[in-house]
This record gives sequence, structure tokens and C-alpha cells, in this order.
Amino acid sequence: MERPGRLLLLSELRVGNAACDVSLCRSLLTWKRRSSSGPVYHPFRPRFCVLWFPWRPDSGVSHSVSVSEIISVREEEESRGRDDGSWKKIKEREGKDCRLAFTVLYVERRQQHRWRCAEVTFTCPEGALRQHWVGSIREQLAAIASRPKHLLVYINPCSGKRKGKRIYEEKVAPLFAQAGVATQVIVTERANYARDHLRTEAELKKFDGVVCVGGDGMFSEIIHGLIWRTQMDGGVDPDSPDEALLPGSLRIGIIPAGSTDCICFATVGANDPVTSALHVIVGDSQPMDVCSVHHNSTFLRYSVSLLGYGFYGDVLTDSERKRWLGPARYDLSGVKMFLTHHYYEGTVSYLPARGIKGTPRDAARCRSGCVVCQHNGEQLSEKPERYEVDEASDSENDSEWRTIRGKFLAINAASMSCACPRSPKGLSPAAHLADGTTDLILVRKCSRFDFLRHLLRHTSKDDQFDLTFVEVHRVRRFRFTPRYCQSNSDLDMRENGKHQLFSQICRDHPACGCAPAYSSWNCDGEILTHTAIDVRYRDPLGASSRILVEFLTQEEFIFSFLNLNTFSFCSLFPRVHCQLIKLFARGIEEPMVFEDLPNPCAI
Repeated sequence: MERPGRLLLLSELRVGNAACDVSLCRSLLTWKRRSSSGPVYHPFRPRFCVLWFPWRPDSGVSHSVSVSEIISVREEEESRGRDDGSWKKIKEREGKDCRLAFTVLYVERRQQHRWRCAEVTFTCPEGALRQHWVGSIREQLAAIASRPKHLLVYINPCSGKRKGKRIYEEKVAPLFAQAGVATQVIVTERANYARDHLRTEAELKKFDGVVCVGGDGMFSEIIHGLIWRTQMDGGVDPDSPDEALLPGSLRIGIIPAGSTDCICFATVGANDPVTSALHVIVGDSQPMDVCSVHHNSTFLRYSVSLLGYGFYGDVLTDSERKRWLGPARYDLSGVKMFLTHHYYEGTVSYLPARGIKGTPRDAARCRSGCVVCQHNGEQLSEKPERYEVDEASDSENDSEWRTIRGKFLAINAASMSCACPRSPKGLSPAAHLADGTTDLILVRKCSRFDFLRHLLRHTSKDDQFDLTFVEVHRVRRFRFTPRYCQSNSDLDMRENGKHQLFSQICRDHPACGCAPAYSSWNCDGEILTHTAIDVRYRDPLGASSRILVEFLTQEEFIFSFLNLNTFSFCSLFPRVHCQLIKLFARGIEEPMVFEDLPNPCAI
């Protein structure tokens, strides 16, 4: 924390009925109740913008607020009544001083990482002094360049329990108005509406940031629209898996209104609309990695939290058929998929992350001001690395890439901890938000009892990776190839075709006990159904061509090609882009020493 700096103002004002010495410097606003022997100032011992003043018998209670966490200041023309607390106008009276007041709204920390808007009213003996204080505070707030002035807000009215619009109007919009933040609000009309609007119609130069009101799916729409727009404006081909993507200039704010809100919980520490709105107002900035998923030379999707195949993909696919149950559908589908106990055979190739700090099994967690993220981000910016993938990259003798073949219950890539209220530790507790890596978690085929042990460790303090059938690797890049598309011979293709046919029958009639041939990818809570299909056809000129067809949702399963002759399911190629986007957040803060106090700003 920076030093308080030069003193700008020092006056004797009243807070309630108490006389206080109030001081303003470039970074702190402090008020302290006056004692009979006069004010005594002690050295600063800051912790999270809370000043520590050692207690003395002749000193009063001290309060301090960081200027960067002041929301706004307003002039008051009214004062409280004597007994009933009602408000009434102050009347000018000759021969009698008129006391004028101003109110400072600021961030107050509560338990469980929640923020609230608190206020304190200072009463001045004369109007000129009040104008001086109000003008000085507003001047300091205007000097904070990181604060947004104009925001583009997208509201998903159908997310979660369909309360997104009401949450914004009742809890968020009043705070933006108090802070003087102008907004342009757009209520989405369909799926991917925000993504398409950002790609084509939005005038992004007018805004300082984009705010989404919804769940993880709404956030995914925003990043897909912004990243694509940034690459197009910069002349970068997003389809190239080896292309270095350009970081965007606009920060993204998340107002949680979905079913899980995993991304908000992992970056702020709480799924609370007021807390998230206050992070936006004060202009916090948290960089975040983005994982791009490709097939050969075609882009499929971006992921910032979880890219899961197997168990988590099956749970999401099954839960989509039960949306009428609300958030309870995840519990029901989870139990169902656990009992079916499907496993999937294939090959995982990955590129280990070298020369970085931290491992997936560290005890330390990614928190606000994370040293690991700063170190790894600076290292990658100084020495950018470009990795190329070819057909021979899955060889075990390759000096860089590593290959694992087997039967897996789950293949997960966690770019963050993926913590949520039900799993406070998340899938990978030591994963970092902005270190340029992802944690690849492989759960091999095991008994139901062992798999249950692994799942239960997500909610306990036990090491969830300390199991013989679970392994974790910190990687920069990986790919997965299912067994049924590893062979190109006609015989194997016919056998695979039969296997897929019978697997579909078994999926419809699971009593036979056969495992399905393929799963779905869970990409940040969105289904990649048949993520990529390699379609080979001949055009009217007779030239052989290849087209990659992307399936984002089942509704987009529309294609029409002439002379279609063969198709096969193909592998994915995810790659991590370090600190590609920035959020209106600061990471999860460490708990305060005095978090049980009713007012953490009071010592």
C-alpha cells in the first residue's frame, strides 16, 4: 500500500454530535474523535486500507478510508431531527451560524469477502469550508484514471432464477448512479445475442468497460464477442492455434445472477451483486488467462475456467434436458452420471509448463496481488513462446510433449481453481488466474467407491490429488484424441462405425452395461456437442476440400454439403493465452485480522 502522502486538508468537523479532526491526503481520508489534550497522530500500519492507530487513554476512535475506495461525495442540505430521526430543511437565520454537511460514501468490508456501501456525514461550520472539502475529494476521485465513466451493460433475463433484470435495477443501477457512472443497458433477446452484438454493432470506443448481468454462460458470450472483435480490429487470425492473440483494452465486470457463478466466486470470493458492482465502481483490474480450443486450423471456443470431458461433460449434457428443475438439475444429473460410471478411452498429449513458479499441489493459493501470476506473466511477456503441433507430437520420445494413453472417467483442464460455494477449494485449489498455464487433471478408470472419494475431497481439506488413479500436470497446451478416431484405415472406420451404432443403442438402453464411445465437452458450463466434425467432400469443380464444422449448441446443428462421403470425430487442441483479458476485480483478498468487528474500519 502506498504512503499517505502530502496532507491536503485538515479541519475540525463534526460527525454526529462528536467533534473530529478530519484529514485528507492523496490516498487516505481519516477522521478521529478529538480528545481534551488535542489530536495525536501515530505512525501508519496499513492493512487493506484500514489504518491502525495504537489505543491511548487520551485518544478517540480513528477511522480511515482509502481514497481509491471512496464511491462518491454529495452535499447535504438537510439535517436530522432531534428525536425521531426525520429530515428537515436547514433554514438560514440571521445572527446564527448555519451548519452545512456533506456525506462520503465508501467501501466497507464485511465477512466472507463481501463489500457494502457505507457512508459518513461530516458537518461543517460554514458553506465555504464544505465546498472546499467536497471539491477536494471530487478532484482526487477524478484523478483516478482506472475508474470507469461509461459502461456497456448486458442483462440476461433468463439466467439462473430469471432475476437478472431485477437484480440490476434494484441493487446495481442505484450504485452506478451514485458513483456517476453512465450506462447503456441492453437486455438480451436470445442465446449469443451479446456475443453477436459485440462482434458487429457495439461502438466499443465509447465505453470504458463491459458489464454482464447473468451467469457463467453470459460471461462466456462477452469474452467471445470481445476477443473476436479485438483480433479482427488488429488483423489477427483467431483460427490459427499458434497465433499470439491481442489482449483487449476493455475490462469486463460480472454481476452474478446465474446458477453457479463460478468465475465470479473465484475472482472476487463471493457471489454477491453489490460486491461485484463496487469492484466495478472503484476500477479494480484483474488479468486472467484464456484457453483457446482449436481443431487443426479452426477455432472452436474460448474457456476461462473449466474444460471438462467425461464426467463433467456428461453431467452438463444430462442437466440440459432438465432445465425446468432449475439449479437442482445439477444434483440430479450428478447422481445419475455417478451411478452410470462411464469411462472413455483415448490419448492425452500435453506440453508441460517449464521455468515457472508454483505447482498444482502447492499449499499457497492465488490471491489478490499474487506473486506467482506476476512472475510468470512478466516472464512470458519478456520471452514469448510459440509452440507448433504436428501429427507426430503425440510421440512419447518427443523432447517437449508428453503422451498418456488409457481409460479415463474425467479429463479436466482448470485455468482457475473453479471454486464455488459448494466446493470452496474447487477442482484445482492451487490453480492461478493469470500465470499462463492450466492444470490438467486426469482421473483414470476406477471403482465407484474410489471415484466417490475423489469427488468428496472437493469439499474437504484432504488433498484431492493424493490418489493413485488421479494425476495432475501444469501445462501450457494439451490435446485429447478419443480412441475411435486414432486409426484411419477403412477396416477400423467400419469397426468404429459399428461400435458407434451399438454405443448409441446402449446409450438409449443402458441396461446392457456398454460404455458410450464418446462424451461431450463442458466448456465453462456450455456444451460442445460433437465439438468438431471433420467433413470431407468434393466441390463441383472436383477439387478435394476439408471443412471443419463447429457445433456450439444443438440448435446450430445445421449443415448442407454436396457429395458428402465421410466424417469422423476429431481431437481438440487447447492453448493457454496468458493474461488475455482483464476483469473488474482484484482477486480474493486475505481475511482481515479483525473481520469479526462490527466495523472493520474502526480500531
